[in-house]
Formats: sequence, C-alpha cells, structure tokens
Amino acid sequence: MKKDKNVLVEFFSSVQLSLFTFFVLAIASIIGTIIPQNKEPSFYVAEYGPKLTRLFEILDIPDMYNSWWFVSLLVLLSLNLIVCTFERLPKVWRMVVMDNLDTSRERLERQSQRQSFLVANDSGDAVAAVRGILTKFGGRLQEGADGEATLLFTQKGAWTRLGVYVVHLSVLLIFAGAIIGSVYGYKGSVMIPEGEASGFVYEFGTNRPIDMGFQVRCDRFDVSFYDTGAPKEFRSALTVVKDGKDVLSKSIVVNDPLDYEGLTFYQASYEPYNQLVVQLANDGSKAKETFLLSPREETPWAAEGVSFGIINIEGSDRSGYRYKVWFSDGKSEPVTFWATADQAAKVELPSATYSLSLKRRFATGLQVAKDPGVWYVYAGCTAMLLGLLVAFFLSHQRIWVYIAREDGATRILLCGTANKNRLGFERDFEALADQFKHSDRLTLTEEKS
Repeated sequence: MKKDKNVLVEFFSSVQLSLFTFFVLAIASIIGTIIPQNKEPSFYVAEYGPKLTRLFEILDIPDMYNSWWFVSLLVLLSLNLIVCTFERLPKVWRMVVMDNLDTSRERLERQSQRQSFLVANDSGDAVAAVRGILTKFGGRLQEGADGEATLLFTQKGAWTRLGVYVVHLSVLLIFAGAIIGSVYGYKGSVMIPEGEASGFVYEFGTNRPIDMGFQVRCDRFDVSFYDTGAPKEFRSALTVVKDGKDVLSKSIVVNDPLDYEGLTFYQASYEPYNQLVVQLANDGSKAKETFLLSPREETPWAAEGVSFGIINIEGSDRSGYRYKVWFSDGKSEPVTFWATADQAAKVELPSATYSLSLKRRFATGLQVAKDPGVWYVYAGCTAMLLGLLVAFFLSHQRIWVYIAREDGATRILLCGTANKNRLGFERDFEALADQFKHSDRLTLTEEKS
C-alpha cells in the first residue's frame, strides 16, 4: 500500500509551484526593467500620473527587488527547490552508490544495449581477457561470482546524476546572495567637489545619509568632449582617507570602479562649478599653493605677496576655454595674459617667476553600492555553469559482462545502459563490443544478437 504523502511536502515539492514562481518572477523582472527603479516620487508622478504612482507605492514597484513580495517569491522558490531536493535526492543517491553486482541475469537480458558471444576459451581465460578490455573502458572494475558464473561490472560518471542538484544549490546560493544584499546592502550616490572629501553616501529612494566609516576625497576631475559637445569620458582621481591617513588612491572612469571595504564607487556623473582650480608655484623658491577662485574676484597669496584673478573667459565645452588672467606682485605694473587648461603659463615679474596652471572646477558624481551577498551570487553562477555542464553533457554509463559455461562453451553476455545521451552511448557500446569481437585473447565460435 502506498504511503500518503504529507500535504505540505506535496505542495512545496510540486512542479506546478516551480512553474508558478518562475512565471511570476519573470513577469516581475520585466516590470522592474521597464519601470525605472529608485527614482524620486516626483519622477513617477510626472511619468505615470498620481493614481498609477500611488499603486506603484502600494506594490513597492519603485524598489521592487527589495519589496516584501519579491523577496517572498524568492523564499518560496527556495523552499520548493529544497523540498524537491530532499524528496528526490535519496533515490538518486542510491543509484550512485548501489551494488551493481547484485543484478540478476534476467535483468541483464532485458537491457536495451546487449550482445552475446560464444567463445572457445574456458571461463578463467575469458574472465581474464574481459578484465583487460573493461580496464581500458575506464572506471573501477568490480567482480562477483555465483557458482560457475562470473559477473564483471564497471561504470563511468555515476556522480553526474547529482548535476541537477548542483544546479538547485546554485539557485539557492544566488537567491541567498540577493536576499543578503537586499537586507544588509544598499545603493546610493554622493557628489564630491574637487579638493573636498565626503564620509557619507545618500541612499537611493530615501536620500538617507549613511556613514561609510571613512572618507573619499576627489583630488581631480577631468572630462573630455566629442566634437558635438557631448561628454566623452569622465575621470576622477579619488583617495580614500581613513583615520586621517590616505590609504588608497585610484583614478576611475565608467566601468572601472574603486573598491574599498565592501563598497564600490562607480563614476556616474559630474557637475560644473563657476569656479576655477588654480595651482601657483614660485619657480625660484619652489613654494606651491592651490586656490579656488571665482571669476572677477581678486585672490591673494599672502605668503608670496602676490594677488591674481580671472577677468575674462572665452570658449565652450566643445572648443575648450581660455582665461584672461590678471597678476600683480604689488611692486611693479600688473600683467595680463591668456591661459588655457591644457598647459601651464609662465608669469615673469622683476621679483620672481611663477608657474600658473588652472582648470574649471567640477564635482564628481559617484554611485556607491554595498552588496555583501555578491560573492554568494558569484559562487552560485559558477556552480550553475558546472551543474548545467554535468546535467546536459555528461551521463552515467554502466557496463555488465556476464560469463558462464554453457553446453561445453563459454557464453559472454555484454550489456549496458546510460541515463542520458543514449545515441552517444550506443556508439560507445558498439565500439566496446568490437573490442570483444577482435580481441586476440578471445576465440569466438558463434556470435548472435
């Protein structure tokens, strides 16, 4: 009598549940791709109207991948995979470790791939010859005897039956990484002006400030443009400052982020300021100083007793800018000259010679992500590739050879089976049978299918 299955176990192990959760997750992923995520509420009102925006808020569509219902679907599918695995894995494991010598002759006669031979050799010589052939097939050779009959067995790829469960494990790892990232991670942004540092990132959606535990300083920002005037490349020279010390510096561009203590900083945007960054150096004394100045404002360098300012600006983002500089040491007539951002200018005065370089000041816009579950996702993706490779391209092949003395001759029954790729196994089986037919150690007297 068949034992009734527990209702909960039957529900969570059902294929229908798997199909349902996969379908809903697929639809949700499409919606999350079409509808931009983590935007300000005003964006959704402008794009979709107040009524639809209200529905989005109820369903957590603007932050769908962190919503309670999306995470619940992941948990439900995870339970489905876990219960399915515990339901079916014991049976598969028994197939992997089973005693294949405990197989009756009647069952061997029913195998789909089989050939029989009659040989003139006595049983002992036939067994020795068959051992040599099966050793070349691969796998560990097993042997058992039942009276005057001998059964030899070998197999390849028994462990490949577990490939589908490696895929199950990989999906669970990916889901675990997604949930860990959702609970303990965040995404946000920060705008850092050149020459300044920030220790906070502002979370998407809530704009909540999050203390990073260290500071990131923007030492320099550069942007280049196409002939059309569109931005071509953003580059930020960043330095991580922790406990008052510079611990890491890197120049980042789009798709080449900075990673530090589980946080990843991506180059995302920039913002120009109506200010200039000016670096001034005395060529004689080697004294240097960096200044932030606004156009048409006089800026002093008290240590050197000089002052300077920008009195005119010409150009555009497309063609580049040049700046008319006013410079005075307070002793001689002030000098004026044009300077560009791509080369330093020399200022020669009776008192000293100065080198001046300048550029427009920018703030770098960084997108910041913390995802402690990302390594689980990487491990899951790797396991999934390996599991799919095993599940689809490798098979469990089993070969039995039954040798018995019958009517004054030795009969050899060769048979085998494979759980996948039956056509490929058929070719391998025919090649193995040919080795029996052409073996120098076996003398065939009759062959029949």
